[in-house]
Amino acid sequence: MHAPVASHDKDLLRFITCGSVDDGKSTLIGRLLHAAHALPDDQLAALADESRRFGTQGDQLDFALLVDGLSAEREQGITIDVAYRFFATARRKFIVADTPGHEQYTRNMVTGASTAQLAVILVDARKGVLTQTRRHSHIVSLLGIRQVVLAINKLDLVDWSRERFETIVSDYRQFAGHLQFDTITAIPLSALHGDNIAAPSAHTPWYAGPSLLQHLEQVDASAGAGDAPLRLPVQWVCRPDLDFRGYAGRILGGSVRPGDSVRVLPSGRQTTVARIVGFDGDAVQAGSGESVMLTLADEVDASRGDVLCAATDPAAVSDQFETTLIWMDEAPMLPGRPYLVKLAATTVGASFAAPKYAIDVNSFDKLAARTLELNGIGVVNLALDRPVAFDPYADNRDMGGFIVIDRYSNRTVGAGLIHFALRRSHNIHWQAVDIDKQARVRQNGHRPAVLWFTGLSGSGKSTIANIVERELHALGARTYLLDGDNVRHGLSKDLGFTDADRVENIRRVGEVARLMVDAGLIVLTAFISPFRSERALARSMVEGDEFIEVFVDTPLAVVEARDPKGLYRKARRGELKNFTGIDSPYEAPSTPELRIDTTAQSPEEAAHAIVTALVQRGIVRAAG
Repeated sequence: MHAPVASHDKDLLRFITCGSVDDGKSTLIGRLLHAAHALPDDQLAALADESRRFGTQGDQLDFALLVDGLSAEREQGITIDVAYRFFATARRKFIVADTPGHEQYTRNMVTGASTAQLAVILVDARKGVLTQTRRHSHIVSLLGIRQVVLAINKLDLVDWSRERFETIVSDYRQFAGHLQFDTITAIPLSALHGDNIAAPSAHTPWYAGPSLLQHLEQVDASAGAGDAPLRLPVQWVCRPDLDFRGYAGRILGGSVRPGDSVRVLPSGRQTTVARIVGFDGDAVQAGSGESVMLTLADEVDASRGDVLCAATDPAAVSDQFETTLIWMDEAPMLPGRPYLVKLAATTVGASFAAPKYAIDVNSFDKLAARTLELNGIGVVNLALDRPVAFDPYADNRDMGGFIVIDRYSNRTVGAGLIHFALRRSHNIHWQAVDIDKQARVRQNGHRPAVLWFTGLSGSGKSTIANIVERELHALGARTYLLDGDNVRHGLSKDLGFTDADRVENIRRVGEVARLMVDAGLIVLTAFISPFRSERALARSMVEGDEFIEVFVDTPLAVVEARDPKGLYRKARRGELKNFTGIDSPYEAPSTPELRIDTTAQSPEEAAHAIVTALVQRGIVRAAG
């Protein structure tokens, strides 16, 4: 019998329960809470009442209801959200995450696994290893969890068959041999009846291992973060007065003492720690997992998102990476589309290349892919809009893991793990040239600009842009017209009309337009460019006053009536897929610089209005 450990001396184990639908995860956690005496009398009374109303166990307590907190979960008998519960035994404290089994909620499972040290993967003894069991195991491995409990549940429904238990264990070990688990501990269970949850069960005399709770109490929970070099992302710079400047954040690796040499990344400035400031006075040391405030011996330029690192072993800095990406949104990942990436305490602009390959979670085959759909996993190159400090995920989960955020909805749409920086990001630099954009502007006699015409097919974009270029040419301006159809013959001849291809097409056009602006030209682009995010990406490539969005606003009914190429008729008959306005969306500009109403203006009138606006903006001079 082990002596109780004082609460403040107990270590903490974070673990996750996962597996396929109806494997009994919520019931298992309820049983653990009950076995650990973590349920006060009033909660047991409430559970008894809810079991009568929502339960599936007749007059018995339905322990699944303890963590199935949403009304939809109780009505359907499934887990949808991630439920976290804290409990403690005489030897250890625990935080357990109960995660959904349904494939459509895999993203919730990723959330629960991201901070876990151990995974309890449930398997229904009747069904064996299923696709979702494999998917969750693969994600658990990807996210750096190295200790797994294979909880083979509902053994009471197969007459406590040792043969069935050993068959499932063999199948799982054969499958998991491809994964990076250090230990796989198999335990036969009946979560419903409590067998092998807290104590050995008389129904499994052939099993000599620990119960689940005994194993969780004794498993090594150390993650080694304390032996790692110092990593402290700055969350907040504290300046209560002119005499104090503190840098607050949570230590994600290593430890720190006053007098330690630290390096501020990404700037690289080196200094030493002056004080570790706490609520109860200064501390002599702080370690991994602690939230602290440091003062530094020198005045350095450090702000939120910067990382304080051990000077002798700093993190790396880069803006391009190879990553594993787990996609968590209904809308697919679109290569080239601008997203936000949050890494540690910094949020930066980002875009992904087309996947190098997607991963089949059942066979581990590497599959060709142009994008990633919901729950897809693949290896993808990531480019950020500025360098950040990082460690490979394998070395530090907090410094190498990131989430992907949609710029417009602010939804979390993906999660990723950094493998390494791409070598080219270190070797490629901007080459200094003697003739710059300003020199070309002086020679041309006008300012450069991008006139970005957007609108539905048949709205008149190309017609109006052509007239505008003709008028600008007459004024002596140096111009170039990039037309959607013409570009498809060369620069983008390898692209189709899927959403991913449209994004890549606009990215390429934006890059070309940027080069032309650098050459001092007025470049006109006539593209449907249906997505706001890609138009925003093109805008971000040039200076703010150099981008003029021209919305050629023509209603769908009008362009369908015109239909000069017969494309709308084909799209309505189903002969053209992904046609904007019919089966692919068009996101109209909300605040364009210029709006052209083609139902009220002729192409010539519209073009004249645009040129007049360019004169008023000082881009070109009016005719003398």
